Amino acid sequence: MPITPKLCPMLKSDFHYDLPERLIAQTPLPERAASRLLCLDGPSGRLEDRHFAALPDLLAAGDLLVLNDTRVIPARLFGHKASGGRVEVLIERVLDVRLALAHVRASKAPKPGGAIHLEGGYACRVRGRREDLFELEFPEGPGIEAVLAAVGHMPLPPYIARADRDEDRERYQTVFSRTPGAVAAPTAGLHFDAGTLERLAARGVESAFVTLHVGSGTFQPLRVDDLDRHRMHFEFCEVSPATVDKIRAARAGGGRVVAVGTTVVRTLETAALGGELAPYRGETDLFIRPGFHFRCVDALVTNFHLPESTLLTLVCAFAGRAEVLAAYRHAVAEEYRFFSYGDAMFVTRRP
Repeated sequence: MPITPKLCPMLKSDFHYDLPERLIAQTPLPERAASRLLCLDGPSGRLEDRHFAALPDLLAAGDLLVLNDTRVIPARLFGHKASGGRVEVLIERVLDVRLALAHVRASKAPKPGGAIHLEGGYACRVRGRREDLFELEFPEGPGIEAVLAAVGHMPLPPYIARADRDEDRERYQTVFSRTPGAVAAPTAGLHFDAGTLERLAARGVESAFVTLHVGSGTFQPLRVDDLDRHRMHFEFCEVSPATVDKIRAARAGGGRVVAVGTTVVRTLETAALGGELAPYRGETDLFIRPGFHFRCVDALVTNFHLPESTLLTLVCAFAGRAEVLAAYRHAVAEEYRFFSYGDAMFVTRRP
């Protein structure tokens, strides 16, 4: 199983920036491609304010856009215990048609064998625990997928201070999502609409797909001061032989590999930890921070990330910590919209 290389000592405070709460986007824009795009040239640190609709102008024929095709499941469930105590369930990973691992929030943790009565007359049973996750068993009849489809809520991030709405069922998905399993969206992909993808294809930009089922751990800040002590959560990812072939062809033709989102970066770099990119299917706990040696990705489309988060350390590793934090200060000053439903960046890698 891939492991994170040991890198130079750093502290979580090295990745702090000040963000006014009013800049955290609570709703999506009416049009996906209407967001702003802050361009950061990694080698020079130069910044340019643009709009996402201009992305095709930043790419060239022969470049390869790599997208994450995961689809967010309506993973949040509400219910109560037999005692009447309220319960909130967040499915972290579906194991099979009846079993799932989940976070369970209640005044008192449910015990093995205890039932959780859900909305719509559904129920599940606690089989046990796996560290901080609960193993839940659903009835043989409807199964997990049917229960989620009927009464599940979209698992909006904790910094969106509102309940999910019907529009979130599709707006908190990418237009190219096709493989269910994520509990958080690969948010860089939310800016793409059919028109943008068509303009990129007309320009001669190829596309390829990977899968990484984003877990709720993506929202967890760094909890230890010394980054050497941080342990990443595991997420399932897959790189197909077809995608490997497309990346090799793009590189051979002088094109760039452009990752749409940090999830794509982690997936591709996991598949290349052996020294050369190869097909991969399994779990990753790859923690990318300054000093990491990138083997696959040349440019990155990404959203703005939380202070002191592993996603921010990844972008800093890609384009330089000082340069990225300067870009974030610029984005705050220019009142960009932050996080999942916010604006985007286009970043080229610093050699």
